[in-house]
Amino acid sequence: MTSTEPLLRVAGVTHRLGPTGAPPVLHDIDLAVDAAELVALAGRSGSGKSTLCHLIAGLGRPTSGAVRVLGRPADEVASWATVALLPQRLALVEELSVRENVILPAGLHASTGPARSERRELCDLLLDTLNLTHLGARLASQTSLGEQQRTALARALVLQPRLAVLDEPTGHQDDENVDRVLAAILLARAGGTAIVVASHDERVLEAANRVVPLRDGRLVPAG
Repeated sequence: MTSTEPLLRVAGVTHRLGPTGAPPVLHDIDLAVDAAELVALAGRSGSGKSTLCHLIAGLGRPTSGAVRVLGRPADEVASWATVALLPQRLALVEELSVRENVILPAGLHASTGPARSERRELCDLLLDTLNLTHLGARLASQTSLGEQQRTALARALVLQPRLAVLDEPTGHQDDENVDRVLAAILLARAGGTAIVVASHDERVLEAANRVVPLRDGRLVPAG
């Protein structure tokens, strides 16, 4: 990646789900995101936000076009310290505690991201910010859906990734906890993480550096 290249570049992406000839769910998407930038994908359900999030996070390769992170194809970036994902299907390990789930990426990627002591400190900070400290020792399976979503958000941010992809991070939160989720997102941005967030929440959209509207798999032109 050159000094002028954005951290994330989506170039001419069209994507189909299913066999050749199926209608595209994304049409000719172009997007660039810089370090420490918060970009919100806005649009109704079915607009293509989640599909775009998955491609940015490297969960597959687009039918045509390219998604590149730090100059590499997104689906070849294996480190959680480079690209981390909060999916709508939270994928927590139910047999582990809340804290163990949050710190899990640190064990899987021991040689990348912050030092071990810094990881513990950031884990504690995220648990506190997201109102999870009192639940740290509780099994993930014994927490509410909203608590599980906040746990998955903390897991996505614990290694201070270069890019965090957050799919509807406030979808299961009440008003107070939406504020906590937003605080954690802004904390990550202040630390240099680039963030792509799919959201309907006005508070998230207002906090974004840019809002990118999607409709029927297409970018909506400004104005």
